[in-house]
Amino acid sequence: MEKTTVSRDGTRIAYARSGRGPAVVLVSGAMSTGATTAPLAAELSDRFDVTVYDRRGRGESGDTAPYAVEREIEDLAALIEAVGGEASLYGMSSGGALVLRAAASGLPVRRVAVYEVPYAMDDAAARAAAEYTERLTEVLGQGRRGDAVELFLRHTGLGEEMIRGARQSPMWAGMESLASSLAYDDAVLGGQPGALLGDRRDQRPPAGPRGRRERPLVARGRPRDRGRRPGGHLRHRGPADPHGGAGRPGAGAGGVPRRVSRRAAQAAPAVARVVDAIVAEPTTRVPS
Repeated sequence: MEKTTVSRDGTRIAYARSGRGPAVVLVSGAMSTGATTAPLAAELSDRFDVTVYDRRGRGESGDTAPYAVEREIEDLAALIEAVGGEASLYGMSSGGALVLRAAASGLPVRRVAVYEVPYAMDDAAARAAAEYTERLTEVLGQGRRGDAVELFLRHTGLGEEMIRGARQSPMWAGMESLASSLAYDDAVLGGQPGALLGDRRDQRPPAGPRGRRERPLVARGRPRDRGRRPGGHLRHRGPADPHGGAGRPGAGAGGVPRRVSRRAAQAAPAVARVVDAIVAEPTTRVPS
């Protein structure tokens, strides 16, 4: 990352900027850094001013205690100010949840696109999420960073054999370096899309692609969100997978899995077309 900005609490946030056009900030998900979104940035930079960044506690960015979701929103506010005072946001996975929170907070956000935000939209998923939060808090509190990564991988559905292989691979140290940020992702996800956007009558609901293996999470919220957002629009586009599944074995620099990086590069052209369509297209009303 060749640039830095300073968030409201003094935390240094590292970012990279490329291209010319309307400003777009790409927000990565769990176990990821700004490098994860670099292939997508490259695809978009011929028509957008694209910013990728390391969220706090990751890569080259700082991390000031105590953590709060509001601090990450302030990080985005600092980035938006650094790139001209207004931007569209694209977030994937938990990064999508952060994008929704940032837009709902009133930041100068032009358009929002999100990819597979893993909200718990039914009772079983909510129970699993609560158990994960409790266990993650316990292992991180005991300094068991490796166990925290393993817990996350299992929570996302990675098989036991792959988890054992990952623990024995050279990439494990890089993943452990990002372990504390798993609590940040979990905190960002501690809300529902209707609650976040429902009382913001001036904000449009999110639009985004869906992957081939998406669980029906955010999609279930569509009728409720549409009803609360008169004149808003919600579009699902895809399929495409910009991450290839965060946390898969085979990590490269900064703890970003090599398989993830390869899949991100392969998917980048398709995802770029989706983001381009969402950010650049005229606003269209969704019938209620």
